[in-house]
Amino acid sequence: MKSDKIKSGTDRAPHRSLLRATGLGEDDFQKPFIGVCNSYVDLIPGHVHLQAFGRKVKEAVRKAGGTPFEFNTIGICDGLAMGHIGMKYSLPSRELIADSVETMATAHQLDGLVCIPNCDKIVPGMLMAAARLNIPAIFISGGPMRAGKTASGEKADLISVFESLGQYHNDQISLQELEELERIACPGCGSCSGMFTANSMNCLTEALGMGLPGNGTVPAESPQRQQLLEKAGHAIVDLVKADIKPRDIMTRSAFYNALALDLAMGGSTNTILHTFAIAHEAGVELELADLNRLADKVPYLCKVSPASRTVHIEDVDRAGGVPAILSELSKLEGILDSDCITVTNQPLGKNIESASVLDKEVIRPLERPYAATGGLSILFGNLAPQGSVVKTGAVSEKMQKHRGPARIFNSEEESIEAINNKKINPGDVIVIRYEGPKGGPGMREMLSPTSAIMGMGLGDSVALITDGRFSGGTRGACIGHISPEAAANGPIAALKNGDVISIDLANRRLDVELSEKELQERLAQTPPFKEKITHGWLARYATHVTSAHTGAVLRNPCQD
Repeated sequence: MKSDKIKSGTDRAPHRSLLRATGLGEDDFQKPFIGVCNSYVDLIPGHVHLQAFGRKVKEAVRKAGGTPFEFNTIGICDGLAMGHIGMKYSLPSRELIADSVETMATAHQLDGLVCIPNCDKIVPGMLMAAARLNIPAIFISGGPMRAGKTASGEKADLISVFESLGQYHNDQISLQELEELERIACPGCGSCSGMFTANSMNCLTEALGMGLPGNGTVPAESPQRQQLLEKAGHAIVDLVKADIKPRDIMTRSAFYNALALDLAMGGSTNTILHTFAIAHEAGVELELADLNRLADKVPYLCKVSPASRTVHIEDVDRAGGVPAILSELSKLEGILDSDCITVTNQPLGKNIESASVLDKEVIRPLERPYAATGGLSILFGNLAPQGSVVKTGAVSEKMQKHRGPARIFNSEEESIEAINNKKINPGDVIVIRYEGPKGGPGMREMLSPTSAIMGMGLGDSVALITDGRFSGGTRGACIGHISPEAAANGPIAALKNGDVISIDLANRRLDVELSEKELQERLAQTPPFKEKITHGWLARYATHVTSAHTGAVLRNPCQD
């Protein structure tokens, strides 16, 4: 066992002495050492219940014949960090999480890992670490929150509150109505109840093979989630014995299985960023253009909030969950590789063989999809030569093609002020730049401006493009991850107010109506980017972070 390096032999007597002080008995040294990597944090509703989850997993590991050791990572609640400097730390926290898990597992020579994440950056951060460490690992999330209900019986979630702010500023609802929504939208613990980034990533762990069936959709506060915890504790010991490692599971085929699921359920645009970062750690090369080729073959089967007002993750679970969606996709030739091994020590095909769709309005059959192509697209063009991302499944028909004048803002705050003060006109294309990985720094999610647009009633007439990114709760013609970013002197840095921008989702194009010559002349005259933050972690992050089209991973100087 890997842990023999700290527990076996005469020379390890000092190490064993220290371990005995933690409560270990003689028998514990003969068993595999299993790290229980918990992201319990009091500040995050998706994580506030995970202390109890950790105890349950440790108990299951002991029963299965392992010796568990629990440790924690940091976690950021994107909702709480939204709209201020805190959001600059959100994406960078992914790297800190990956590094901290690597540090703990390597320093203590753990034989395996049970990862208990739930929210946005914690899931990919732990997956990156698992791929990097390549020791047996299994993921068991905290589970999704249930949707809230208004007094009239309508469903609500966190995005409902964000969008109601726009309605309030537009005098469409009263302060009392806003406060009522605030109180009921998030009724209990769990990751926010729509197909936002946290739930999208947790669903992807099933298709990727790193999470048990049900991991993405079984509600946080349910007996079934408790059963999954116990299964995960037993499964990790089996994985250690069978020596099945993350890189055995996270193959190129497995990543394409995950991307196919992502397209079929219209996941968050952030999943593209994170999937590419995880693949990078696993030594798997992915191409953004491949996503479009896959989207042409994968129909959009599952429309969940924010694309739907009435369907939430709990409904997807009731309809059969991720296994049911994958079961539908398996009927398409050449889409899923059902032979990919998973943490069940069974191939993906075995995991989904008994699955079926139990509600054909929540999960549509292949012959009656919401759209013939997947719910995410990569747009290229002279504004995004290295790509950009849009959640096509959450864009109205009226905005599938749009042409309008640019309204330029060099920060999220400038755009919010203009939207709230009703300075945006129907037909405009809002451009928010210098919010990319380097330019932000930290590539902030910008749920506030996108929600304000919807709340102001401009969702069918105004587009927003940015080198930053969006919450998984964003809907509308919002195009993010534009690469190269403005701070890297990408074409978006050359835009001026009034430039005509053309968006064509059908043809996956994002262009400005300028000649290549004029674009290059403007870029040549653009002043060099001046770092916004010059001290602390964010300054170091900005120095090493790469473009969004690479997954915004940190550059390794040793590999340059």
